[in-house]
Amino acid sequence: MTLALLSTAQHVSDVNTSIFRSKCHLVGQPLFNYEGELIIDNKLNNFLKITGILNNVFRPQKTLKKTTIKLHNTLALPVLLYSSETWTVKASDGRRITAAEMKYMRRTAGYTWTDYKTNAQIANELKITPILDKLLEYKRSWMQDVNRMPRNRLPRVMKHYCPSGRRNCGRPLKRLLDT
Repeated sequence: MTLALLSTAQHVSDVNTSIFRSKCHLVGQPLFNYEGELIIDNKLNNFLKITGILNNVFRPQKTLKKTTIKLHNTLALPVLLYSSETWTVKASDGRRITAAEMKYMRRTAGYTWTDYKTNAQIANELKITPILDKLLEYKRSWMQDVNRMPRNRLPRVMKHYCPSGRRNCGRPLKRLLDT
């Protein structure tokens, strides 16, 4: 009995350690560059890692679709959508997010590329709302929160900010730091 408990405890500690290691790895990466693309890239890569782990651990052929969808909504979506209210999503980013989502959904539904099922058919079958729709909903909710804030709060001030003055014509002057 003691051996069974020890092996179970060892197995659980191994899982926690691997999750902790991946968490530390995520925190240690830089999360900003001037284009803002690095944030979406990191979150999308982490989403793909988590969905890959979910598909490997909980094989779609052996587990119920309902269970894997709940795990997806609980573990993978929050990683991708955390702080997504302020993202500027370009069309290329939207395509990459949709492709990552469909990669998971096709595997969960048990379809391959050669089965000729459209993305909409698979989403309707699994009853999953697309991630981009959730992202837009989060943005709308955030804008409503900002509109309810007092006028002196920084997010509300930044929303209504309009810079005064004009830019000079032509290319900006080079600074010493740029050379």
